[in-house]
Amino acid sequence: MSTAYSSALDDDAYGAPVPVEPETRRLDGVVREAFVPPFAKPVRRGSLADLPFDNANAAPDTVVLSRKTPDGSWRDVTAARFADEVMAVAKGLIAEGLMPGDRIAVMARTIYEWTVLDFAAWAAGLVTVPVYPTSSVFQTRWILHDSGAVALITETAAQAAALGPELPHLPDLRHVWTVDKGHVEALAQAGTHLPDAEVEVRRGMLVPDTLATLVYTSGTTGRPKGCALTHGNFFAEVDNAIELLYPVFKARTSEEASVLLFLPLSHVFGRMVAVACVRARVRLGHAPSLNSEDLLPDLASFRPTCLLAIPYMLEKVFNAARAKAEAGGRLTTFDRAASVARRYGEAVEARHAGTGPGPSRALKTARAFYDPLVYRRIRNAMGGRVRYAICGGSPLGRRLAAFYAGAGIEIFEGYGLTETTGASTVTPPLKPRLGTVGWPLPGTRIRIAADGEILVAGDHVLRGYWDPQSGGVVPASPDGWLHTGDIGELDDEGYLTITGRKKELIITAGGKSVAPAPLENWLRAHPLISQVIVVGDNRPFVSALITLDPAGLTHWRRMNGKHPVPPRLLADDEELHAILQRAIDDANRMLSRPESIRRFTVLPVDFTEEAGHLTPSMKLRRDRILRDFAEEVEALYAGPGWVTGN
Repeated sequence: MSTAYSSALDDDAYGAPVPVEPETRRLDGVVREAFVPPFAKPVRRGSLADLPFDNANAAPDTVVLSRKTPDGSWRDVTAARFADEVMAVAKGLIAEGLMPGDRIAVMARTIYEWTVLDFAAWAAGLVTVPVYPTSSVFQTRWILHDSGAVALITETAAQAAALGPELPHLPDLRHVWTVDKGHVEALAQAGTHLPDAEVEVRRGMLVPDTLATLVYTSGTTGRPKGCALTHGNFFAEVDNAIELLYPVFKARTSEEASVLLFLPLSHVFGRMVAVACVRARVRLGHAPSLNSEDLLPDLASFRPTCLLAIPYMLEKVFNAARAKAEAGGRLTTFDRAASVARRYGEAVEARHAGTGPGPSRALKTARAFYDPLVYRRIRNAMGGRVRYAICGGSPLGRRLAAFYAGAGIEIFEGYGLTETTGASTVTPPLKPRLGTVGWPLPGTRIRIAADGEILVAGDHVLRGYWDPQSGGVVPASPDGWLHTGDIGELDDEGYLTITGRKKELIITAGGKSVAPAPLENWLRAHPLISQVIVVGDNRPFVSALITLDPAGLTHWRRMNGKHPVPPRLLADDEELHAILQRAIDDANRMLSRPESIRRFTVLPVDFTEEAGHLTPSMKLRRDRILRDFAEEVEALYAGPGWVTGN
């Protein structure tokens, strides 16, 4: 297909035409398959290593990145400058003896050097292996050993030192470099004697089917597996995403398009967007810390037009804004504004779907009235210019998606896996369907198996899993379909809704199947709740373990004159339980009685990555949680407990 869009235009949007609708197939009257043809031509030669140099040739003075300086300001990096830096580091890696196909691991937060190293390694013909900076020594050792990495670049000296005792067990690892010690600059100096032609020869050896990276799954159960992603996988993913998400990557307006990346580059989601920004020459910045005291100043100074986010973050932004309004005596105003925003977002959705006329004049007036009072404050907290957010990791939910749309931030929600190089479905511009994760990414085919499992096919699906024992890559989907392990549904127009994980389905003692994710996602949006895990497998009914959000808890105490008490005493607070009970009652209204939460308990601690209860992308490690809190689960079924009102 030569163009990504049909000719229909929306008169009050950003000028992007309406996307082509998916082709669907039915079985027994139910949509079982959806496919959107590719919007971008497939890349037949070359690799990701060419991108910095192609940009430098086409637009040398265009700002493609911004690098944060020690004083907190941002220094722009042109396409020509970035290509020079990539070339210098690539020559340094060659000078240090790294050979084509060697694996080089990078263990760092979301920093500028990560992207330089990624493209430099590719230019030198290497395969990059991301390692989460929060990984334990055991996890890091496993990834380095399994991948056969010959070099490791850490961000800090402490990370390198922690691995010291493990080095004798890593015979392939010949180099350990550290960003904070200036080793990236040293690499650039080490290769000054080599001609640029050395890198050009390495680049010329690469083709789309060449292995680009091994991204290890977070391993919610068992040991993580190395997903072998090729340069072609990334091209199929980012080129179609750029064409589909026209307003983010291609629209040229009075405001320069820019993305501040603060999600981990160790995760395929952040990595894919970083590559897309370089590909589309959209200014990219890196923010290494998710702590609000660090991130908020970065947002204010960088002023992005688009953010990459997970639902947990958007939930906390909303809850923090509501808590601030309550503390300032403006809670009624905020809640009215939130209601107006949701109704506005739903009205826009109905207009695009052809099921309604769009926002009424009264609704437009109310939205304009509340914009300076509420919506603009939220946008200002994100830098003041943000218009779009790309959201993934778990379903955002209809209520929050509608709110942000009405508040002036369009959410492009997506669904995908490490195995699919990021997104496999995305909300199409001008065709939102709130509460879903959108249509198939162009070039992607989605199928729903008989048991509800989501299957994916497309050029962005991984070549296979890394298996050093067999000498390379083992195919992941012999029949061409990747079995995701997730369950979902396609509606009549090809929109996908995620209902849970196949392996996480709860089968009660009465034989009722319950998908825990919808309940957990709904409850997690409550300002007092941090995390929820629904339990009940082989039990007479469904229960839940709840952890409390520290910021929400502090605000609730302050507003209600509650003195701080030890967490174990707070977990028994009847007033707190009454509030949580109302939240559970609201969630239970979506379900039949056998599926509803009948009992719950409040844990005195939160789930954290450090404790092993969350993956780096904030997913629950269910087996570990159920093991560590087995007594609390047993107590839910052994005594009267806190029984819901249903």
